[in-house]
Amino acid sequence: MKVVILAGGFGTRISEESHLKPKPMIEIGEKPILWHIMKTYSQYGFNDFVICLGYKQYVVKEFFADYFLYASDITFDLAKNEMKVHDNFAEPWKVTLVDTGLNTMTGGRVKRIQKYIGNEPFLLTYGDGVANVDIDELVKYHKSHGKIGTITTVNIGQRFGVMDINSEGQIKSFREKSDMDGSLINGGYMVMNPEIFDYIDGDATIFEKGPLENLAKDGQLMSYHHDGFWHCMDTQRDKKHLEELWQENKAPWKIWK
Repeated sequence: MKVVILAGGFGTRISEESHLKPKPMIEIGEKPILWHIMKTYSQYGFNDFVICLGYKQYVVKEFFADYFLYASDITFDLAKNEMKVHDNFAEPWKVTLVDTGLNTMTGGRVKRIQKYIGNEPFLLTYGDGVANVDIDELVKYHKSHGKIGTITTVNIGQRFGVMDINSEGQIKSFREKSDMDGSLINGGYMVMNPEIFDYIDGDATIFEKGPLENLAKDGQLMSYHHDGFWHCMDTQRDKKHLEELWQENKAPWKIWK
């Protein structure tokens, strides 16, 4: 089963760094968040990736083209014009990098990679969110219900303290926030059957609007609730939080050795 990663957006809400590189290439622990996401899938044996590119796509292509340079020790013999890679470690990945257009919407990007998927189910996620989702259980659940699509739903926690208020508007108490105070959202980490391509019209299609909404109307969309760690890197504050978790060896999404 192939893994499709949406990595072509502009990342305007973290523009401090995304003006230099696409958001999925912003680093956590000196590795792009895209790499972290791929390592999670790889831990479960999913190593065939199709990455949907757009904004500053060359940065992603250069990263994989020069992967050994980033991941290994290198000796350059300038006199002999030679390069030697020491102890080069190769991820067991097959990576297809697809130009899905600069201004293409999320649904359009998915439609453009149809020829690389064929008539098979595939995994789908965004290139800016890390989690410790059990991918094996997600796929097992998807296969069990027989519907076209499954999305992983997560609670998005409140960022501030919470007040308990009764029906008359009287404040009864103050308490710390809880993840359960938030609403359920689409956390990515989806599984789609190939019929999803029939729900996408073209480049202007927003995947989260027409396709998912129509799947829901047709009774073809199921929720896989994840109550573990999930975090999207949307702002500099998010990046700082994820970086701190990584540096303190407390990153819950690091399930690989």
